[in-house]
Amino acid sequence: MKIRSLDPDRDQAEWLRMRLALFDEEDVASQQEEMAVMLAAMLAAPQENGVFVAERPSSGLAGFVEVGSRKYAEGCTTSPIAYLEAWYVDADSRRQGIGKALVAMAEAWARQHGYQEMASDTVIDNVVSLASHLAMGYAEVERQICFIKKL
Repeated sequence: MKIRSLDPDRDQAEWLRMRLALFDEEDVASQQEEMAVMLAAMLAAPQENGVFVAERPSSGLAGFVEVGSRKYAEGCTTSPIAYLEAWYVDADSRRQGIGKALVAMAEAWARQHGYQEMASDTVIDNVVSLASHLAMGYAEVERQICFIKKL
């Protein structure tokens, strides 16, 4: 499976499909808006944002990873930090090394741009994501529950 940079012209439909699956959403307009923001950020500051995709041998995509930059991340000692913003592999393509290859590409991008640390997160009950991160050498540094109250 080939891992490459996102091609905004030919990959948008597949990227949208996978983002909707990852975020368990049906709000296409909201996801398209977030994608437009990410594309604009990539074009304006390619050293701070990137999207990489796993290309299927036949046609279409099997996964993607979005990487960005943050000033701070829990457990990190440097700034800025490269950050895995989103990471997804289609169910039929899992457990074949695609997720690992996508993250390796994101890490290579981070090293190329001078980042010294890569951070990520997942929701507290996503045991698959936790296991995947740990298997690739990431260390859990914190657990938290966030609250909100409408006023």
